[in-house]
Amino acid sequence: MKKWSRPVKDFLRATRAVAWKDLAAELRSRELLSAMLVFALLVILIFNFALELDVKTRRSVTSGVLWATFIFAGTLGLNRSMAVEKDRGCLDGLLLAPVDRAAIYFGKAISNLVFMLIVEMIVLPIYSVLYNVSLFEPRLLGVILLGSVGYTAVGTLLAAMSVQTRTRDVLLPILLFPVVIPVAIAAVKASGGILQAWPMEDIMPWINLLLVYDVIFISVAFMVFDYVVEE
Repeated sequence: MKKWSRPVKDFLRATRAVAWKDLAAELRSRELLSAMLVFALLVILIFNFALELDVKTRRSVTSGVLWATFIFAGTLGLNRSMAVEKDRGCLDGLLLAPVDRAAIYFGKAISNLVFMLIVEMIVLPIYSVLYNVSLFEPRLLGVILLGSVGYTAVGTLLAAMSVQTRTRDVLLPILLFPVVIPVAIAAVKASGGILQAWPMEDIMPWINLLLVYDVIFISVAFMVFDYVVEE
């Protein structure tokens, strides 16, 4: 047992160090969060003025508007997160560090997830006020968490892949959007079902799909991240 405890502790320590580095850098600059937040607020404002709908219809389109906002803002954050590392030479330094490469992936994924959750926590109350829809339902918040985990899991991996190219700003959405279609559909369906008070047995298949997606892509990213960053 002691034989395995040391590597696990080292792995967790390295993961925490990478995540904290990103969070501390963002606390100083506030570049990434401000860009994501401004973009997300602009999207929901545009939808608010474009969709002159009654309350019942607004409730039916809420899940789609929310997830479109989260996904586009999240893509902006993923792109900037890796681009900053590459431009400043920090990515090369991380790869030269004597730690498991998977710890770098999980540290980056955790920091990206935190940024996305912060934006979502700010967007939800503003959306509730603008659209007159209550979004503070525990099951809905759980679906948002599951969807965000799946999105950042695959997004961090693909961002690490695309950042090595000259067309990274264009390449990441092209790679990412087809891959996250399952999580986007499942999150929209589950969120819409909760807001429209569907029976739980109709919502659970979509939640199960989110869980399976999260487990599969976190596992895949854990196994292939080392090869992705070597290319």
